[in-house]
Formats: sequence, C-alpha cells, structure tokens
Amino acid sequence: MSLNATTPSSLIAKLAETPAEIDAAQALRYRVFFEERDAKATPRQASLRRDIDPFDEVADHLIVVDSSIADASRRVVGTYRLLRHGAAARADGIYTAGEYDVTRLLNRGLRLLELGRSCVAKSHRTRHTINLLWHAIATYIDDHRIDLLFGCASFPGTDPLTLRLPLSYLYHYHLAPSRMRPRALEARFVEMNRLAKSEISTREALFAMPPLIKGYIRLGAHIGDGAVIDPDFGTVDVCIVLSREQIDARYGRHYRGARKAL
Repeated sequence: MSLNATTPSSLIAKLAETPAEIDAAQALRYRVFFEERDAKATPRQASLRRDIDPFDEVADHLIVVDSSIADASRRVVGTYRLLRHGAAARADGIYTAGEYDVTRLLNRGLRLLELGRSCVAKSHRTRHTINLLWHAIATYIDDHRIDLLFGCASFPGTDPLTLRLPLSYLYHYHLAPSRMRPRALEARFVEMNRLAKSEISTREALFAMPPLIKGYIRLGAHIGDGAVIDPDFGTVDVCIVLSREQIDARYGRHYRGARKAL
C-alpha cells in the first residue's frame, strides 16, 4: 500500500515490497553515501555497489518512487530505513547502539522506532520529496502505534571544532531530558558543549546545520549527550530523540492530511 501526496506528481511513497525495491534503495544509498559523499565502503559493499548491513534484513524500507524514470533500477529516489524495537531484537541490537548508550530509551516500556539511512537522490532534493517521506512516516507510526523515534543524524566532516557553534546550540537548547537521554559511548564521546550559551547566535547555528537535523529540530526533537565521530562515513553524528507527541503537537495535522495505510 502507499501514501500519496495531495499534489499531483510522478512520485509516490511506499514501503518496499519486493527484493528488487530493497535492492534499489540500497543502490541509492550507495550512490549518495559512498560516491557522492566519499564514505568508506567495505569490500563487499564496493563489489556490489550497494550500502548493505545486517539490519536491512529485519527493517522496513520506506521508499519514494519516481514512475517517470525509464530505468526501473533508478526509480527509487528517496529512502528511510525503519527499524522497530521488536525487529531489532532479531538483529541482535540496533544500529544506534554502536555509538550511543540507549538503555534509558529501551527501559521505558515504549514502542520504539529507529530511523536511519535516510537519503534522497540529488535530482529530487525538494520539499515535496521530504514531505512525502514524512507523510509516510506519520502513517507508519500510527499503524504501529509508535511512541518514540530515535536515530543518528550527521554533520559532514570529522572535526568537532569546526562544528562548535551548531553542536553547542544543540546542547544548550535541545538536550533531551535526563530520563530519556542517550549518551555517546565513553570510548567515542565527543563534547558538544564548546561555547557558552551567551556566545551562541541561534540564527547562525541553524544556518550551519544540515537540512535533516534542522528538520528534526523543527519537529521538536531532542538530542542525546555527546557527539560521535564516524570515520567511515566522514561525519560527526548526534543522536536524535523524537516523541510522537512532539510530532502531533507541531505537524501532526499537516503530515496526516492525506493518510492512507502503508
């Protein structure tokens, strides 16, 4: 099943239903992460030209398909990987746990959804594509009665000093409450609090943020304590925590405006 935007378009958001659709999502991820952004591929990823890992086998793959593209293997132009807590148990964990201690989230008895591996083809990086993805995510969290979303989001580059303004802004203005605050693993912990709150220009900090992180913040997301350097992807990561109530309070009506089951 699919969720269509109200605006006529050749784009449609849906859950991948076939191995070919999952393969196309992995191919898109490879093009964006490894070819466009120069992440370091494993030998297997490089030989297959696919971004793959064990979590793919148990996750749901949200995709945006452009039916106007002649090459069927390139019709997937946007994707998100959706990993529910129950499915994560079958994969011996969650991706975020490789960077953060998420015990406080796991022990709250909530229905959790890990968001990850989000990307959009360069040719389709528009608000319409992003809105399609979030319409579909809103439907998904309704269908599965999700209480809390979380996952890693990235800044390009591996030097935290160059990111001291946006990292400090996130720390001072959006740090998660202690009861639900992930913390970067001690061996990988990078301090985010690098500037005093009085030194921070909110406007400049938001300007320095990648669109994805800025979008989460606008939805009301909180941030875990500590950043993490990912040398393979060439990024500095932060942990996003977003409750269903925050989405409903800010944009629930907007993102559920054209609801259909996924």
